[in-house]
Amino acid sequence: MKRLKLVAALSSAALIAGLTLAAAAPARAAERPTVTRAFARPLKAAHDDLTHGKYTEALQELDKARALPKPSPYDTHIINELALYAYYKTHNLAAAAKAMEATLDDGFTPPATVHGRVENLAILYYQMKNYAKAAQFGKRAIDGGYATPTTYTIVSQSYYLEGDYRASAKFTEGLVNDEIKQGHTPAENQMQIVLNSCVKIHDADCINRSLEHLVTYYPRPEYWQDIMQSLFNSRQAESSDMDMLNVYRLATDVGAMSLPSQYIEMAQLALEQGSPGDAEQVLEQGYGKNVFTDQDMRQHAARLLAMAKKQAASDQSSLPKIASEAAIAPKGNKDVAVGMAYLGYQQYDKAVAALSQGIAKGGVSDPVQARLLLGIAQLKSGHRAEAVQTFKQVSGNPILMQLARLWSLRARSPASAVASR
Repeated sequence: MKRLKLVAALSSAALIAGLTLAAAAPARAAERPTVTRAFARPLKAAHDDLTHGKYTEALQELDKARALPKPSPYDTHIINELALYAYYKTHNLAAAAKAMEATLDDGFTPPATVHGRVENLAILYYQMKNYAKAAQFGKRAIDGGYATPTTYTIVSQSYYLEGDYRASAKFTEGLVNDEIKQGHTPAENQMQIVLNSCVKIHDADCINRSLEHLVTYYPRPEYWQDIMQSLFNSRQAESSDMDMLNVYRLATDVGAMSLPSQYIEMAQLALEQGSPGDAEQVLEQGYGKNVFTDQDMRQHAARLLAMAKKQAASDQSSLPKIASEAAIAPKGNKDVAVGMAYLGYQQYDKAVAALSQGIAKGGVSDPVQARLLLGIAQLKSGHRAEAVQTFKQVSGNPILMQLARLWSLRARSPASAVASR
């Protein structure tokens, strides 16, 4: 999970928007503050030098003013205003930022100017890789209600780059959730920051949430691979064989199978659970992708495929009779078994009918799995809305509940069910 994309900071030319020598004029016109007599000469000289582009000379005059005793608050304000402009023009951004900070709360800078400078300081410090300061001023703008989208991005990225991954995850996930609540599509780089932050702090639940958001709004194969790998890693120890077979069903559908051992394991599980159709399908898929490059693995896959084909041929020849017997059975277990068989053979409409019939009868030994399989069959037969409603009814088994959520996300992807009919 190393796909973090950070937005580039603004260029220096875009900073300190609107800063001119006019900023040295008194901000409180009604009170008309003035500089004290001792400071008037060096400050006027500095102003004149700046007017003529003599920035180094202006800074020298400002140094003279700083050396004078007992400056008034307004003297200090004007020194910082002029220094800010001079430092910016001489590309001394660190000194410009320090001078800008000094003007924020001195009582002479108008609120609208303060707002702009707070945001510019966030950008400046981000440029200088002082991420703690960038986050500090970005948060000030956010808390003050005048932040721009760029400010939110800077705070999010600054937390991450500073190494405060908990703050990064919390802040940025909040942004993502707000976007979702407003009906907007969150930015992909925001969700990547959440994901990478969660990985850094080893928060499995946060990782799963962020991956689910990514596959919802950006259903790329690599994100599906990440979420399925996370599911493999976190669920292996607590999963039954049937649960893992269902995990593999989703993995094959989203293209998240990458290792030959995964194809082999799914085929073995499918054969053991009485679904030779699934075993045959996944092995054929593996051969089609040329994943069995190792000779021993290829021979193992060949033996499993031969076994799957033999069992599938026998199973399919007897399936109509078994389906008829299941239809008149008082309980739904046999219908569910028939439905799972049809699902493995990609006969989705028949799978929907059998599974629906079995669930309706009741007496099913694993109704949670039956509903999950019904949702998959409905999705595969092109009935997406019905599938989503069925997935919502899956409850009681944490693994199958998570799979149902993921299948629901899959149902909302244009590339999901219809192509496989």
